[in-house]
Amino acid sequence: MLAPHRTVFHVPAPGTTVVQAGWKHWLCLFPQHGPGRKHERSIALEPWQREIVDTHPADFLRGLFHSDGCRSKNWTIKVVAGEMKRYDYPRWEFSNRSEDIHALCGAALDRLDIPWRRSGEFHLSVSRRDAVAALDKAIGLKC
Repeated sequence: MLAPHRTVFHVPAPGTTVVQAGWKHWLCLFPQHGPGRKHERSIALEPWQREIVDTHPADFLRGLFHSDGCRSKNWTIKVVAGEMKRYDYPRWEFSNRSEDIHALCGAALDRLDIPWRRSGEFHLSVSRRDAVAALDKAIGLKC
């Protein structure tokens, strides 16, 4: 427990429970939090945070993909030997406007040897079957 003397509030809301805890030292633990939009300010890990992410990249990725990502079925149609064929495949996509957060996500995927690519200005994708399977195993399916 980080702050055992602090009161934690649980507030039920439609489809969720909001958990709140006030403490003046939260910024010491999460220095990335601050005023303004996160994509308009620097997001960098402190050395102690970097050590944790480097040691536990799957846990870090689980937080990123389960909050700002989705796992879906993608499809394409290709002409093979003169015939149109439809291919369905699973895919993970992470969306965020912060370049710093995208860099952190990509570095954690690299650490686990999971191939990825930028699929748009604000999107990062894991689309190869073996890569999707590796990410599924590392972070679990999103509930």
